[in-house]
Amino acid sequence: MFPAPKVFSVLGIPVHVMNDYPTWLLECWQHSRGTHVITLNAEMTMQAQQNPALANIIQSAELVIPDGAGVVLYLRWLLWQKINRCPGIELAEMLLCAIGQQQTDKTIFFYGGAPGVAAKAAEFWQQQNPGLNIAGNHSGYHTAEEEQQLQQTLAQLQPQLILVGLGVPRQELWIAQNRHLCPQAIWVGVGGSFDIWAGTKSRAPSWLGNNNLEWLYRLYQEPWRWRRMLALPKFAVKAFIYRLTTKSAA
Repeated sequence: MFPAPKVFSVLGIPVHVMNDYPTWLLECWQHSRGTHVITLNAEMTMQAQQNPALANIIQSAELVIPDGAGVVLYLRWLLWQKINRCPGIELAEMLLCAIGQQQTDKTIFFYGGAPGVAAKAAEFWQQQNPGLNIAGNHSGYHTAEEEQQLQQTLAQLQPQLILVGLGVPRQELWIAQNRHLCPQAIWVGVGGSFDIWAGTKSRAPSWLGNNNLEWLYRLYQEPWRWRRMLALPKFAVKAFIYRLTTKSAA
């Protein structure tokens, strides 16, 4: 069995650190071990401070990866840990590429995004990797009746990998509420990844990502997010105070 990840605390929220997330998840996939993957950033960490339901979900998730620059810098500067950032979109891409090479009967489902986006994202991946067995997709915008139909579809199809792009914290709450439908599946909250794969938006240039400034490019693309971005300086101040007053990082 692949070694379990080390667990560190960022403002009381667990972060699982390891060298090879895709291999660990592939083992979960091969053994049908139900797993909830959370891509943690500073904004989500601050939301968890105010949202007990979200905090509980993160605490109980099998894998919480350091997605955001703020989380990584906290671990590096305040805990003196040699941590590399693991963007959720890249983890999902590596997992899809690895699964596509296996020629397995196990299936994948895309859920979330604006109407048509999940379908385009699924089509993109099917073209990129014909070995993927994509069972279906569904928009994140629908009626209560359609939600019920979606739940019935998932229960019937039993996909082994379910990518959920609803944004934070909606996707985390939705996964927690619906995991029982496919208890052996890997559930990954992928945020806006569907938009990238569908071609409706683009990722930040690599030089911004390499300098922990991908959030700035996202703000440029979505200026309405400026209020949510206020969480970043609040996170920095709170993280520094928390570390000064807390002896343990575990």
